[in-house]
Amino acid sequence: MIHQRIDLPTEGAYLETYFLDYSDRLKNSASRPVILICPGGGYGYTTDREAEPIALAFAARGYHAAVLRYPCAPTRYPAALVSLGQAVLWIRAHAEELHVDAQKLCVAGFSAGGHLAASLGVFWHRDFLCELLNCAAEDIRPQALLLGYPVITDGDKGDYYTLRNLLGKEATAEEVAFQCLETQVTDQTPPTFLWSTDTDELVPIRNSIVFSAALCQAGVSQEVHIYSVGEHGLGLANGVTEDTLPGKARVNDDCTGWVDMAERWLHRLFG
Repeated sequence: MIHQRIDLPTEGAYLETYFLDYSDRLKNSASRPVILICPGGGYGYTTDREAEPIALAFAARGYHAAVLRYPCAPTRYPAALVSLGQAVLWIRAHAEELHVDAQKLCVAGFSAGGHLAASLGVFWHRDFLCELLNCAAEDIRPQALLLGYPVITDGDKGDYYTLRNLLGKEATAEEVAFQCLETQVTDQTPPTFLWSTDTDELVPIRNSIVFSAALCQAGVSQEVHIYSVGEHGLGLANGVTEDTLPGKARVNDDCTGWVDMAERWLHRLFG
């Protein structure tokens, strides 16, 4: 495995790679899909629980993986989004030497990282982002989104804390509305796998529902799994990502199947 830290141009941002080694005895190792992971943390930090464990879970299933450590508060928007675009550009620039299929790139995100991943999904073709990154839109286009209990919107449906960390307390109503991503979905948004839980009290399930409804309205292919019980921030939902916080184990056997379902979805999508 090629495990290295890649510093990105955005201050404080770096990529941790988990690329599988090439072998001429492994049929699929010449060109593998890649999962680019954005951990959660309310745009205040990036949690380890949704970083390496997620990467290794997909590596064990034959995918290259990378974890983006993006800048968080007090750094403000659009630094995190720009760093995600830079991560995509770096992976594609090194695709041949790392045996990456550059056109099978899935951006995965959890909680606030889900907001970041979805932001690239809805903004990849917008002029403002291409100008910030000095690239063509197709250079940063993800072919798929994988969103776990994502922050999507604001107000009574969403998560006030996360968007204020992203934008700052001085953000205008218009700036906050721009980050309500259900309003930004178009038919250019990539196919999306989305999972969440009905009892998530920190990021209400309505976040997932409004994004799914917007995807449906735009005619974007999606697969959605809503578990009836489960707290926020489950990660893999098993002992590998069990939390150290008292009373917050974040283990739920009923939810562990999301990884296998996501793998099957990706296989159907990428072949």
